[in-house]
Amino acid sequence: METKTSELGLVARVANVGKYYGEGTQRVAALDDVSIGIRRGKFTAIMGPSGSGKSTLMHLMAGLDSPTSGRVWLGDADITGLGDAELTKLRRRRIGFVFQSFNLVPTLDVMGNLQLPFALDGRKPNREEQQRIDALVKYLGLTQRVDHRPHELSGGQQQRVAIARALATSPEVIFADEPTGALDSRTSREVLLLLRSAVTESGQSIAMVTHDPVAASYADRILFLADGKIVKDTGAMTAEQISATMLNLEAAAA
Repeated sequence: METKTSELGLVARVANVGKYYGEGTQRVAALDDVSIGIRRGKFTAIMGPSGSGKSTLMHLMAGLDSPTSGRVWLGDADITGLGDAELTKLRRRRIGFVFQSFNLVPTLDVMGNLQLPFALDGRKPNREEQQRIDALVKYLGLTQRVDHRPHELSGGQQQRVAIARALATSPEVIFADEPTGALDSRTSREVLLLLRSAVTESGQSIAMVTHDPVAASYADRILFLADGKIVKDTGAMTAEQISATMLNLEAAAA
């Protein structure tokens, strides 16, 4: 009998997944026979040189792309063979996303963007959900900005809205793709502290793709990829230790 993902203390996992492009001698492996899980209530950073497969891994785990081979689970649900409609519903209800480009709807104000996941699900937030949204607005210092549209906000404020939107539905896991890539160092630190506190204080599970050693130093666990394979799986590291590891990987790939 197969062990359930939840029984392993994981919120998402992949088993022997491969993502390949082309055929025969032209075949390129974006991911090659990777098996890994994202731990519940932990902050996981996914790192690697450009082209290492880190974004591909996140996209497969989040149901944004399908593997060529292997299996993918979200919680105890095997999502490997699900169709687009089922995957869309699953992502909307069980996953939160934070992107480098914020991905806010420009025609909606802050509150409209925060309520968007519920609107896409064909409903309004219930009382408990709205209370959660209001608490996030207050905690993130957006109380005076709820009727502002994205273009009226700073980059840091827009990313705080995006994080609040990701948290609003109490997702099983949040996937963050280079969430500080468009921010200055001070604002990046604020955003990373918000993500860190979501894990520490609320038990949120976060998987973050990043190329930034400072960003990765906020994580409990760091997965290093190279050439489509996981080459190192470690606990928390300092930014200096992460930089040294990345330099070694890039030197080996040269």
